[in-house]
Amino acid sequence: MSSDEDYGPLNERRQRRIKVIAWVVIVALILVAGGATVLALLFG
Repeated sequence: MSSDEDYGPLNERRQRRIKVIAWVVIVALILVAGGATVLALLFG
């Protein structure tokens, strides 16, 4: 495997994309968990 320095600007874009995807996943999990909690409270 090559080191991260080989990519330069491309690696920066990749890191930013990974960060964005991570935040989207976290927000989606929170929304799904919140929605499930609300449904459980309503129909529990």
